[in-house]
Amino acid sequence: MSTDYSPDGEVAQQIAAVIPYYPYKGIPRFYDINGFLVRPDIFQLVIDVLVKRYADLEIDSIGGFDARGFVLGAPLALALKKPFFMIRKPGKQPNAITSGAYQVEYGARAGVSIPRGHPLSKDDPLKLSSVVKKGDRVLLVDDLCATGGTLAAGIELVHSLGARVVENACIVELKMFTDPPAESGLPSRKKLFESKGIADVPVWSLISEEILTLVGELPGGYADDGEEH
Repeated sequence: MSTDYSPDGEVAQQIAAVIPYYPYKGIPRFYDINGFLVRPDIFQLVIDVLVKRYADLEIDSIGGFDARGFVLGAPLALALKKPFFMIRKPGKQPNAITSGAYQVEYGARAGVSIPRGHPLSKDDPLKLSSVVKKGDRVLLVDDLCATGGTLAAGIELVHSLGARVVENACIVELKMFTDPPAESGLPSRKKLFESKGIADVPVWSLISEEILTLVGELPGGYADDGEEH
């Protein structure tokens, strides 16, 4: 079995081969990680890649974005013996601290939230989190990075608590949004991160859209039923 865990390398190509795309939420190519979740052998490869990358990185906790980041971040945290926390949509978890609103590639979002945890912080029980603490080094995980709006909101929230995001890990990265030419009209993740003062926070991805070529099969009469969540 290959141990080439490099971006778009041999293992990445094995994983990409089972990730279909569909028209969804008005997006022509929505990449569906259910393709590898239903394959324990391939899902294990995904976790193996993440474990290999982060086993020697100094981190205190791992945060997973709602909701596919939960699926990836939790088994990674278990493998690395690190605490895991959920970064959720507002109103989805109790006793939480919430970021400001932000934009993503298919609409607006009200923000993201991190739990305060129990017991409350003795330093400031009304504002701070005992889950993400001052001085912590945090790894954030999601399935896909596109325009970076959700990542930016998560980074800013973690930093507001006095912690530091050391890296954002995602399985798929849409590189057309990384730093597109101004004339393209596409949003730029690079410019977004620069405008928020978080340009020094790296984004690492395993798979680019160039190797995602599996067209998902659709039944006759299929209609794009994607809803805003």
